[in-house]
Amino acid sequence: MNHVETVIRSVRPLGGAPVDLVVRQGIIASIEAPNTSIAVDGALVIDGTELVALPGLVDLHTHLREPGREDAETIESGSRAAAAGGFTAVFAMANTDPVADTAGTVEQVWRLGREAGYVDVQPIGAVTVGLAGVALAELGAMADSAARVRVFSDDGKCVHDAVMMRRALEYVKAFDGVIAQHAQEPRLTEGALMNEGALSGILGLTGWPAVAEEAIIARDVLLAEHVGSQLHICHVSTAGSVEIIRWAKSRGINVTAEVTPHHLLLTEDLVASYDPVFKVNPPLRSHRDVVAVREALADGTIDVVATDHAPHPAEDKDCEWAEAAMGMVGLETAVGVVAEAMVRTGLMDWAAVADRMSVRPAGIGRLAGHGRPLQVGEPANIVLIDPNRDQLVQRSMLQSESRNSPYLGRTLPITVVATFLRGRATYLDGAPVPAEQVRA
Repeated sequence: MNHVETVIRSVRPLGGAPVDLVVRQGIIASIEAPNTSIAVDGALVIDGTELVALPGLVDLHTHLREPGREDAETIESGSRAAAAGGFTAVFAMANTDPVADTAGTVEQVWRLGREAGYVDVQPIGAVTVGLAGVALAELGAMADSAARVRVFSDDGKCVHDAVMMRRALEYVKAFDGVIAQHAQEPRLTEGALMNEGALSGILGLTGWPAVAEEAIIARDVLLAEHVGSQLHICHVSTAGSVEIIRWAKSRGINVTAEVTPHHLLLTEDLVASYDPVFKVNPPLRSHRDVVAVREALADGTIDVVATDHAPHPAEDKDCEWAEAAMGMVGLETAVGVVAEAMVRTGLMDWAAVADRMSVRPAGIGRLAGHGRPLQVGEPANIVLIDPNRDQLVQRSMLQSESRNSPYLGRTLPITVVATFLRGRATYLDGAPVPAEQVRA
């Protein structure tokens, strides 16, 4: 019963002083001075010298496509991609086919995640039936289901009707739920193809104005204040949105927000290539916006980094810009992009990365057992990162069924070495652990 499962020697939790970290029965059993004599017969022993240990990452915004679009992603392939990126839990968005707007569908997603075994898959339920914005979905039934849904979103579409949004915020208060809003005023973005500005005029592409995002956020933080409920803003992308959220928090409004890795690093200038891999919703914004969201993530105005992992098959992306699907895969590269945009620039240290990519998303999503400190007695949900080893992003490293990554051919400044879910390795030595071992 006291058998040591894993010993990680001389690893640096949150980038601090090195320790030997010992795992037994899926729990962090002890944290010792380096090179302490520990019986390791039969244990997995990892040389963690110079490696950084973080609590397993939690993604509050993942599109796993199953059910309905298994050609783009399955729950198992998306789970492998997540493990490769250092994640131990992901929240699966509701815009599947059928939409996850009933207890039965969210339970299906939850059970498929458990069967895959690489990460904990927590379904997000739809706010409205069929994402149509006309009638509230079965929020209470999804909350009471085996999946215990606490986050609801029509992501991919905005809950644009103010009365519907108010009712949703009121409803979820009964079970401490969260409404996650895709902030996009649909009338202001009809036919929009890229960020509105001088470049959209030069390229001849219909512009997507920042105010389309900002107007919805401004309305919804006031609704959240009026109702006294929690609002979460998905994929914040503009400087104006940051200022509205900062103002709302200063008033004590219960609002949280996320930013994607691509909005921290990439700018609208890439659209000039007309490569559809850079077509995303919300669109890549200006350099000024990138600076603003970086600063907001650093100071806590933006609470979390969420990938908005959006896989698409080649036929949906390898076409002309106007017809291409919006979205990018991002699970495998997220922490590397954050390292480049935030750690290498001195805006955040590894403790802050753990806070924004593990602690806060787990808290917002009401997900027990994740986002916990690396302390004795806590679940051994751990990612090991080599901050000194660059990684060239290649198609062969992507575990997703889709390959629409904007970082192919780019070198990121860190490498994920290993991921552990409750003490069991799910990613090791540059590859996901075989499924039969993960599920053993």
